[in-house]
Formats: sequence, structure tokens, C-alpha cells
Amino acid sequence: MSLDQIVDIAELKAAIRNVPDFPIPGIQFKDITPVLGDARLFGGLVRHLTSGFERGEVDAVVGIDARGFIFGAAAAMDLNAAFVPIRKKGKLPFQTHEQSYDLEYGSNTIAIHTDAMKPGSRVLLIDDLLATGGTAAAAVALLKRLGAEVLHVVFFIELGFLHGRDKLSGVPVRSLVTY
Repeated sequence: MSLDQIVDIAELKAAIRNVPDFPIPGIQFKDITPVLGDARLFGGLVRHLTSGFERGEVDAVVGIDARGFIFGAAAAMDLNAAFVPIRKKGKLPFQTHEQSYDLEYGSNTIAIHTDAMKPGSRVLLIDDLLATGGTAAAAVALLKRLGAEVLHVVFFIELGFLHGRDKLSGVPVRSLVTY
């Protein structure tokens, strides 16, 4: 029996801990560490993130700094694909492409190595959380700049009331848990 048959989405959602007023007052932080701390839940989550894809269909799984690394690396292993990190500006040691995006209060920049993949690479982009969509949209732009084919963008959690999905038009988007 595979892990995704014994872990359903409701069980994953029930394990997400809500932490009020973190990191600032008024924010309801969705803490995923209880899922990570349970091997069965974590394995089941990875299988849900990769569902719909078979080994050989994805050339690379891309994870966004930092929690996307956790899921992306595990998903890459599950799919027998390469893992490619997208990091905050200044964190990658080789030549990079960069993409800036707006946050609610300011802006940020993410980067990917210029040689991270070949044009035409079939990519699954994974992150833990879709909020306003700025980071994910910037990541998709970087991947397209490299000539990648973004097969799907998958999130563990989506804060639907922030409408981040709207910034990802043109690519398939799937979230496991939506608030």
C-alpha cells in the first residue's frame, strides 16, 4: 500500500498547527512542522504533491527557498528527477538569473543558476504556501527565462483569500489545503 492511500488530505490539514500573532500581531501562521515530524504524514504529503506524475515525466523538481526545499527535494527523489533550488538573491554561488517581485510592504529578489537546466526541461515547481503569489510568479518567470516547460505548480497550503493564484495564470496550479 502506498503512503498516499493511507494519508488523506483531511489528516494533513488536521496536523497543521495554527500559531496566532506570528511573526507579527494579526497573522495566523500555518505551522507545518507537525507534518514534517511524522514520517507517515510527511511521506504521504510528498506523494500527494507528486500525484499525477510518474517517474520519467518530470526532468526537475524546483523548490523555492526555504520550505520549498524540504518538499521539492523529497518530491525529486520520489519522481527520480533532479532537484533545483530557487534561492534569495545573493545565496547561490554561481552565475544567476534574478527576478524581483513586490511584497505587501516592499520587494524581494530570487535567483536561479543560469545552468540549472536545459531548455525544454519539464519542471514541477513546489512550495509550501501560496499567499499573494509574488514569489511563485517570480519563480515561474525565472524558469521560463531558462526555457523550462512548467508542467505544474503545486503547494501544500493556499491562502485563497489572498488570490495569489491570479498571478499564476498560464500555468496549472494545485493546492492540497486551502484556507
